[in-house]
Amino acid sequence: MKSKENTELFLELKDREWPYEYIDHDRETARAVVFDEKGFLYFVRAERNDEFGTAVTIETPGGGVEPGEDLQSALRRELKEELGVKMEVIDSLGTVSDYYNLLHRHNLSHYYLCRALSFGERNPTEAEQKEFHLSAVKLRYEEALREYEAASASRLGRLIAQREVPVLKKAKERLDQISAELD
Repeated sequence: MKSKENTELFLELKDREWPYEYIDHDRETARAVVFDEKGFLYFVRAERNDEFGTAVTIETPGGGVEPGEDLQSALRRELKEELGVKMEVIDSLGTVSDYYNLLHRHNLSHYYLCRALSFGERNPTEAEQKEFHLSAVKLRYEEALREYEAASASRLGRLIAQREVPVLKKAKERLDQISAELD
């Protein structure tokens, strides 16, 4: 279903919220913009109070790629944990390289557009439950943009929004493209 007109996003972002000291590790992640047949998009909401401060944010579901795991296996595992979703990968949206200076970490996040096929039981990790109070949320595109804007009141929210809003816009563009191809 991949269109020849689709060009993947590649962003290189800096952390302007916390001062740079050094980067001592990289983290590769697989993340998704998940949609359903009714036009809803699925995210995770985190309510946290940690070294980043107190913040309520939304994020695309996904997470770290474990040793020996490929990107799509990591994506399926993470989406099952966080959303309880069985899905199909429709397309690759692109890659974002960004930094969390506070954690001395470079992130390389690979984003996919995925269609939800069914939902079952979520299986979040203990940290996702206890530290982040992670919950699944479904939103329309415009609602998601408003959530990212509201979360930008916090430093962490601004870091997440600078990474995720361009990806969300790319996903919307791709969904519109797919819809036009089907007409």
